[in-house]
Amino acid sequence: MVTIDDVAKRAGVAPSTVSYALSGKRPISGETRERIEKAIADLGYRQHASARALASQRTDVIGLMAPLRVGVDVNVIMQFVAGVVAGANASGYDVLLVTQEDGVLDRVVGSSMVDAVVVMDVEAADPRIPQLSALGRPTVLIGLPAEPQGLSCIDLDFARAGALAARHLTGLGHRSIALLGSPAEVMERHTSYAERMNRGFTDACEGAGAQHLVIPTNPSVSGAEEAVERLLAELPDVTALVVHNEVALPHVISALRARGRSVPEDLSLVALCPENTALAQVPPVTSIDLPAETIGRAAIDMLTAIIDEGAPGEVRLIAPQVVERGTTRAPRSAG
Repeated sequence: MVTIDDVAKRAGVAPSTVSYALSGKRPISGETRERIEKAIADLGYRQHASARALASQRTDVIGLMAPLRVGVDVNVIMQFVAGVVAGANASGYDVLLVTQEDGVLDRVVGSSMVDAVVVMDVEAADPRIPQLSALGRPTVLIGLPAEPQGLSCIDLDFARAGALAARHLTGLGHRSIALLGSPAEVMERHTSYAERMNRGFTDACEGAGAQHLVIPTNPSVSGAEEAVERLLAELPDVTALVVHNEVALPHVISALRARGRSVPEDLSLVALCPENTALAQVPPVTSIDLPAETIGRAAIDMLTAIIDEGAPGEVRLIAPQVVERGTTRAPRSAG
């Protein structure tokens, strides 16, 4: 392995001079710098990452906090991660993925291990927010807490998405609508996206005078079966359904079919999920896309603006859109 001493010998200078040339801490004459740069090129010297970090006060590493909690769909999480990694690599950063929670902020964010951090799975009253704000390290949240405390946030506008799904269905004449949503564990943590989705759906249904029901749904075959059983027992005249649970979605469709309820003949269906999930169903379902990779890339754009330009904190919510694929129609009672 080529060392800084090897470069110094080839250039005919002291190792400290090479160090100064690499760090920029002291002025070096043009002639000396040229000799050092030529020696580096001839020898193929590559400065060690830890040495670069000490010299520049930067690691060129972004920490990504993506805790793998109960009720979280790992496939969707990895779509967010893919967007973050792609955006970071395009901007010259590596990504340190952190999936644990205990002691992470002090150990990773509060140290010199990373230059900045992206935080996922944000709760409405997230206990990490005050500490992140106090640490002062550039931070972007994928999610929207009740009090961001000056931190930048990006997410799908879930409140608007819930309202949009309900209005799409009430606009077709449906007046008995249910939302099969996030698992109970996610709701008990007061996870921001789930609470905003449910609130938007409920407010829009109430505004339209529609009977409605929200059912937390476990992401499994049995969870979907239980949710559908509860749905048909508590809202037997239901004509439309919103599903915000990508893992449970195919099981919900199967459970409805097993009980003689077909989509869209008996129940109109709108899902909030990644596009590939909506297209994979039989039939492909009308959906509101969750653009996870796009959000991940945008989080990095926001973060680099903070690092490079000192951009102030901002909240950026992506507007949802309904993509129709034929699984919604007017209820039979409406002709």
